[in-house]
Amino acid sequence: MALMGQAALAMWWNIAPEVRADFEDWHAHEHFPERMGIPGFHRGTRWRAVEGDGMFVMYEMRAFDVLSSPAYVARLNAPTPWSTRLMPHHRDMVRSQCRVLASRGGGVARHALTVRLSPAPGGDEALRAFCRTTIDTLAMRPGLTGAHLLQHEMPAMQATTEQKIRGNADGWADWVLVVCGYDLDVLQAVSDNELSGATLMRHGAATSDVRGLYGLAVSATASDVI
Repeated sequence: MALMGQAALAMWWNIAPEVRADFEDWHAHEHFPERMGIPGFHRGTRWRAVEGDGMFVMYEMRAFDVLSSPAYVARLNAPTPWSTRLMPHHRDMVRSQCRVLASRGGGVARHALTVRLSPAPGGDEALRAFCRTTIDTLAMRPGLTGAHLLQHEMPAMQATTEQKIRGNADGWADWVLVVCGYDLDVLQAVSDNELSGATLMRHGAATSDVRGLYGLAVSATASDVI
């Protein structure tokens, strides 16, 4: 088992509290079905931060070229009225369009740990090797169900209508580690130990990272919405 495809779109943002209920309704009942109807999109999953109001969303797709496919770009440039109304309330958007470098185990579980990181100069090879080895061991640990390494690559495309509605340019994470599991305490221990900032730096990562723990809100595959 592994992520469903060779590419993923990983996103983090906050939503204005006064529209959260409307957002969750839209995201589950309009946005996910819309995205899952695009050829090449296999699964979408949304998690909510264990602490605070942030969220993590990941779409798994067949291949990297789906991220610039005519069908996807057409949707990004023709948001529905409901999407248009909610897009301005998406805050602090980080949107990483990624190739899957390594993937072991399942991509959906009760909880997820995400680590956004970058390699230090000259550290790419060592960090990639460490992450791949660590993913192999984490995926089989009691309390966990899967671990995945993603690397951002910007597709060759212009800013879309959805981006313009959101306002400020989206940020991105260079590399993304996603660890899924059913035991939140185990995920916290992984964050504090095997994937701590100090451990990652010893194996080639830059000095800073952004990490978070999330609880599952909703997940859908293409077959769920046909």
